[in-house]
Amino acid sequence: MTTEQHITIDVDGTPVSGVYARPADAAATIVVAHGAGAGMEHPFMAGFTRALNDDGFATLRFNFAYREAGRRFPDRPPAAIAAWRAATDAAAARGADGEAIWASGKSFGGRMASMAVADGMAAAGLIYLGYPLHPPGKPEAVRDEHLYGITVPMLFLQGTNDPFASPNEQLDAVVARIGPTATLQWLEGGGHSFEVKGAKRPAAEIGASLAEPVASFVRSHSDPPNRSASAAPIS
Repeated sequence: MTTEQHITIDVDGTPVSGVYARPADAAATIVVAHGAGAGMEHPFMAGFTRALNDDGFATLRFNFAYREAGRRFPDRPPAAIAAWRAATDAAAARGADGEAIWASGKSFGGRMASMAVADGMAAAGLIYLGYPLHPPGKPEAVRDEHLYGITVPMLFLQGTNDPFASPNEQLDAVVARIGPTATLQWLEGGGHSFEVKGAKRPAAEIGASLAEPVASFVRSHSDPPNRSASAAPIS
């Protein structure tokens, strides 16, 4: 396993924790943010980033300030965006000159990454691990307006049983409206954390299973950076 380094990231004077890992000859750096209900040390997060390390990518997973302080309610977007900017700066400072920095996140973390990029944060692309398109049971409250102005490649990994994206056709339509820079891969039977009913797997294993499609997507957009690509459903 690639050696992990625990670091501290300054977010406008507030320190938050991060875990950085860099294999030899890293292809790119993928910065990863946690979801609303669990921090960066959750097995899903660790499994995902460690599998990416094994596949040749540097990673930086980090805590938002609310999680660092032990609060349960997520930060408002301005604070979350500030954390994203600080984390990508920290990753860039540790990477090779000109190395691509991708932004990825579980649910809330991914949505805040997209808002940061829409607000001007530089990133080679975005990876959503269960995009929270709307609150469960409220498909009318769609969180999509900012997505249409983003021009970098985006990969949506989504479970077909995710209550944050039901009915599935709603997310299909959003991705189609974004255009060729966006790719959607459905995980058949997956819930919001990609758990599949009747198939008991540890959270670390579930997270690790998402690394391969993410690595393939990032590599497919590395030369040139904004080339579009199609992807097959995850089985």
